[in-house]
Amino acid sequence: MNQSKEMTRLAVAALEDKKASEVKIIDIEHISTLADYFIIASGTNRNQVQAMADSVEEALSKAGYEPKQIEGYQNANWILMDYGDIVLHLFDEENRLFYDLERIWRDGKLIEKEAI
Repeated sequence: MNQSKEMTRLAVAALEDKKASEVKIIDIEHISTLADYFIIASGTNRNQVQAMADSVEEALSKAGYEPKQIEGYQNANWILMDYGDIVLHLFDEENRLFYDLERIWRDGKLIEKEAI
């Protein structure tokens, strides 16, 4: 099985477990060397965004995947979790609208979780 797809499946399930909203998966494999997939999700407040990050980190760690870098956890208005093959962007709702990563990465292919 493709490692980046497995990581994406685990991460999305962990986000859904914490009631993340507007979870989007963008396939950027053919337009960037940064990663294969970006996962973007929102939480309603700082505690939820941190809980989403904790849930992802725990799920991926259990499967043997460790983050290269995690930024923004303390403020939790935008937590970036870099796992190499996948990069997660966890936002509060206000910052997600402000940064609008879906527009910036619109050349990527938006994919449904069922396709992973």
